[in-house]
Amino acid sequence: MSSKNNPITYWVAVAIVTICALYLIVPLLTQFDFSLRMKRDVLSLDAYVSVFTTKPNAVDPPKFYTSLLFSAGMAVLTIAFSLLVIVPTTFWVNYRLPKFKPVMDLFSVMPFAIPGIVLAFGYLRTYTSPPLALTNTDAGTAFLLVGGYTVGVMPYVYRSVDTGLRAIDIRTLTEAARSLGAGWATVIWKVIMPNLRAAVISASLITFAVAVGEYTLANFLFPDERAFGSYIAAIGRNRIFEPAALTIISYLLVWACVLAVQRIGRGSTQTQTAVIR
Repeated sequence: MSSKNNPITYWVAVAIVTICALYLIVPLLTQFDFSLRMKRDVLSLDAYVSVFTTKPNAVDPPKFYTSLLFSAGMAVLTIAFSLLVIVPTTFWVNYRLPKFKPVMDLFSVMPFAIPGIVLAFGYLRTYTSPPLALTNTDAGTAFLLVGGYTVGVMPYVYRSVDTGLRAIDIRTLTEAARSLGAGWATVIWKVIMPNLRAAVISASLITFAVAVGEYTLANFLFPDERAFGSYIAAIGRNRIFEPAALTIISYLLVWACVLAVQRIGRGSTQTQTAVIR
């Protein structure tokens, strides 16, 4: 019996969805309303203007842009490194080592069990002294940050890539390419990757959203508030209305990534349906 034929089930479902929507939306609306009250008894965008224009000094650009650009750059490097490691590994396990799938599934969820603070202190303990004193330079510290982000987003990237590989016949595609003389790098780059376009873009957008807003690793590895997450936390300690404005901006950024993922997934589904027809 469908829910339309059972009014009790239908209205229970409507009530649950409504309660969940209110639980998510009402705090955002109150936060947005608070961010508009920087001037007494007047609704204004002064908090947002302050976020976008406040400079640490007369020479440097506004901290909002520098921190966002820094975190965006780290996110892009994380995307590249994650795909470089996870796509070939997942492909090889699905193609040649299917018995290791349960092991990969277990390793892919292990980052959920490792708190970011533990990973940060592990990095600081291991890489602050010779022979691997990476934290002595900005480049080495950035490398550690990208490595930490890669570990943190591995569950999302692996699941997305694995789902994309299961949706295509990788054995037939691989054997056809190999029979035509293609090497393994050519198979992955020119045969497998084009068929994983939606999965790769979805994983990349999720990685970007997670890496840009990450706080723990960025704060401990770059305590000078260089990253966007650290900047938001610092603003929260010193200002009142600007943190609310930054929170709304961060939510909009994340939701833009989520909507982009949904649009890409919908477009991929429509393309596959058209090909089948």
